[in-house]
Amino acid sequence: MPDISIDFCGVRSPNPFWLGSGPPANTAYQAMRAFDAGWGGVVWKTIGDPIINVSSRYGSIDYKSERMIGLNNIELISDRPIETNFLEIAEVKKKYPKQVVVASLMVESKQAAWHEIVRRANDSGADLLELNFGCPHGMSERGMGAAVGQVPEYATMITTWVKEMAQVPVIVKLTPNVTDISFMAAAAKQGGADAVSLINTINSLVGVDLDTMVPRPNVGGYSSHGGYCGPAVKPIALNMVASVAHNPKVGIPISGIGGISNWKDAVEFMLLGSTSVQICTAAMHYGFRIVEDMISGLDGYLASKGMNSAMELVGKSVGKVEDWGNLNLNYKVVAKIDAEKCIGCNLCYIACEDGAHQCITAAPRPVGDLRHGTPAKHVPHVIEEECVGCNLCALVCPVPQCITMEEIDSGRGSMNWRQLQEARGKSPQCSMEELLAKVAKA
Repeated sequence: MPDISIDFCGVRSPNPFWLGSGPPANTAYQAMRAFDAGWGGVVWKTIGDPIINVSSRYGSIDYKSERMIGLNNIELISDRPIETNFLEIAEVKKKYPKQVVVASLMVESKQAAWHEIVRRANDSGADLLELNFGCPHGMSERGMGAAVGQVPEYATMITTWVKEMAQVPVIVKLTPNVTDISFMAAAAKQGGADAVSLINTINSLVGVDLDTMVPRPNVGGYSSHGGYCGPAVKPIALNMVASVAHNPKVGIPISGIGGISNWKDAVEFMLLGSTSVQICTAAMHYGFRIVEDMISGLDGYLASKGMNSAMELVGKSVGKVEDWGNLNLNYKVVAKIDAEKCIGCNLCYIACEDGAHQCITAAPRPVGDLRHGTPAKHVPHVIEEECVGCNLCALVCPVPQCITMEEIDSGRGSMNWRQLQEARGKSPQCSMEELLAKVAKA
């Protein structure tokens, strides 16, 4: 069997699956239940001076039959006393010495305050510290969370303070509510961070109740902006993880967060640079036992790829993410429709005709021709010379593998935008066709 354990900043975890900081990681009882279910680590709900939370706290986005594809929350950090949280961390570490416990911390931006809470975290026996520089609501208005994570100088300064006292590796949790998250990761590295975690939640208003006209969630007739998470944020998180992994000024381990719901999501994050992955919303939705499928899925995937260790996945796809200007403009794919699988719904025709490049026709189907018991009136046909290979038809098609995108030889070799611009500078009077021919010949 492949080895699914990971090494994160010198700390061994039985697997890469960590329960993310939030409601499921609020107590020793929850942490122990999570470890019994198979989780490799738990990132404790952020510890700081206790706050008072509001009611209600969550709002969600549903899509058709899918519940909670996006979750918005206006909940703050732990409302339990600091001493209670650290006592429970010590209790969990004593009972589960082989699992990873990460203490998530947030206090006011004063050196003495950070030194004090780090000292107490050291005494608790936590394996790592995570500095919450990402919370976008409530705490940021108090000068913490995203208010720190959006200013590189603050992020560097506070990380430096923490490193002065920390006896274990320090992770900086980054906010996505910035222009360039890799820049903030570099600032954390400059302050001495041993690793970064990302993404924290995205600033959002999840929607408005059309009956009451109050944004959700409703707190006595009012609401507030909150943090958005869940499956809907995964593409944003993947892009940010890849950008941090790409940045040569960072070069420290990444704990990936954002919409991870199953083992496939986790593997994608690892391929783009994450060593560990943190899951919160999915655990809130489906419970701790989802980790069982994640473990078995990761085992099977590694075996199918002939890999011996989960660590072999880390960053394997980072080099395949390129600037747009380096992509091959002569790479060509066209849509192919399998008539045997087609049910004649014409979604591909409608999408292409109204939303893309008008390169699919809908020809009449012979009378009496039935597919899957449904009278199919039309057979779509791709005009290959007009097809630009945008993929839209394949994406809207409800039948798996009915429409595939197949590569064809353009006959021009490889050529990217940067090469084209260089050729244009040397031959400004040439037509586009002539330029393409020059680059291909070169």
